[in-house]
Amino acid sequence: MSSSDRLFDRSRSVHDLLGGGLVADVMLWRRKDLTVGILLVTLSAWVVFEISGYTLLSLVSSVLLLLIVILFLWAKSAALLNRPAPPLPELFIPEETVNEVGAIIRNHVNFLLSAFHDIAMGKDPRMFFKVAGSLCLISFIGGLTDFLTLAYTSLVIVLTIPALYERYEDHIDRYVIMGYQKLKQLYLHFDVEYFSKVRKRILEKKKLS
Repeated sequence: MSSSDRLFDRSRSVHDLLGGGLVADVMLWRRKDLTVGILLVTLSAWVVFEISGYTLLSLVSSVLLLLIVILFLWAKSAALLNRPAPPLPELFIPEETVNEVGAIIRNHVNFLLSAFHDIAMGKDPRMFFKVAGSLCLISFIGGLTDFLTLAYTSLVIVLTIPALYERYEDHIDRYVIMGYQKLKQLYLHFDVEYFSKVRKRILEKKKLS
C-alpha cells in the first residue's frame, strides 16, 4: 500500500513510529521472551494484590521492612562472629543526576502550567475540550475499576493492540479509511441539507435586525 492508503498518509512503519528501539520491539512482540515475561510478572502481581488484599504501599513497606531486618541482623551477626559484612555498596545520588532529573521535571511542569493557563484564560478552546473529555473519560473508567486493574488492562492493551495492528494493518487501514470517507460524505450531506440552511437563517435574521 502507498502512503496515501495508510492512516494519516504515513510513510513510516509501525516499528519506526514507536521509536524503533527496545520498547518498540517489546510492544510488537519482536522480543517475545521479554514481552511474555512482562505480562506474566504483571499478571502475577495483579493476582497477588487481588487475593492477598495488599495495597501497593503496604506491600512495598513490608518488603523494605523485611530487607532492612535481614541486612541489620546480618551485619550484627557478622560483627560478632568476625564474618564479612553484607556486600552493600555505598548508596548516594550524584548531583548531576539530580540536576538532570530536576530540569526534566521542571520543563514538563512548566509546560503543563502553561497549558493550564491557556485553557483557564480561554486561549485554547480545542485543548480545553480535549482535556475536559480526557478527564471525564478517566473519571468514568476510574468509577468502574480500581487502579491496579486499570494499570494491568492498559498494559495488556499496549502489548497487544500495536502488534495486532502491525500484523493486519493493510486491512485495518483500508476499512478505517473507508469508514472515514463515509463519515465525511455523511457530514457533507448534513452540511448541505441542514447546517447551511441554519447558517442562512441566522445571517438573514442578523441582516433584518
